[in-house]
Amino acid sequence: MTLHAEDLDFLGGDLVRPECLLATRAGKLYAADWRGGVTKIAPDGQQSLILASSGPEAGPVPIKPNGIAMEPDGSFLLANLGDAGGLWRLRRDGALTPVATEIDGQPIPPANFPLVDSSGRIWLTISTRRQPRALGYRPDIDDGYILRIDGRGIALAADGLGYTNEVQVHPSGDWLYVNETFGRRLSRFKLQADGRLTDRETVAEFGAGTYPDGLAFDAEGQIWITSIISNRVIRVDDRGNQELILEDVDKERLAEIEVAFLSGRLDRPHLDTAHGRVLHNISSLTFAGPDLKTAILGCLLGDRLALFPSPVAGHPPVHWTWEG
Repeated sequence: MTLHAEDLDFLGGDLVRPECLLATRAGKLYAADWRGGVTKIAPDGQQSLILASSGPEAGPVPIKPNGIAMEPDGSFLLANLGDAGGLWRLRRDGALTPVATEIDGQPIPPANFPLVDSSGRIWLTISTRRQPRALGYRPDIDDGYILRIDGRGIALAADGLGYTNEVQVHPSGDWLYVNETFGRRLSRFKLQADGRLTDRETVAEFGAGTYPDGLAFDAEGQIWITSIISNRVIRVDDRGNQELILEDVDKERLAEIEVAFLSGRLDRPHLDTAHGRVLHNISSLTFAGPDLKTAILGCLLGDRLALFPSPVAGHPPVHWTWEG
């Protein structure tokens, strides 16, 4: 399956940095919103913004949601990319409260992505310890990590990652997969019954122009990867074989960015500029629709969402049947 940008349809409008998406069986779609909350898109296309606007923590905390996750009661977990960092809970009424802002007495930096697994554990990725974060856009930097949050508290689950991005649990429940964006690889850890991560493995390494960000499993257990900058969607099997599904990028400009990356000069302007004809720096993919066969793309720079029919259904996420 090979798609062209002209094959895409679009959904929504006036969105603000819809980096991460959540779809439910009820036909509702939720997008992270840089204004400080989550945008809900109803099945009829109506949009409403759930904004962090009430509660004792709402005022002073600059919430910039990057990754989002849903909880069984319909509340949202927000990985805060703002300076305050950490993980926050947003209720449907707008109340905002902290979930995890410190570990071992030290503040949690700007956070990338949260995941709630089938055991109720929360996984939170921190891309880099560098400040500013753009100093982590280097092939030789591996200071990203993963936190585990459960009934025992907050723990460092894995360290030494090359710009930690999205994580997902394999449909079998046996592995936690993670994208290392500027390490340019997809890795996985054996997920033990007690939540420990062991036996790190590299599943796939990516070549020039691919910077893996989003991660989703399909019903056949294969992994769909979205690449920022190059607007690529790549399907990866469990042996690391890769199939390019979609690409939308100016090849000459991408070559210039590749030189900047390899020479340690990649910076915010490279990520904050759209390099595609149609797509605007895609960052994530979620499967939606009653049969989970509609792929929808989150993005960093666009104000609407691209979508296309998938030849294979997605694996239903943990939150698929949750609806607040």
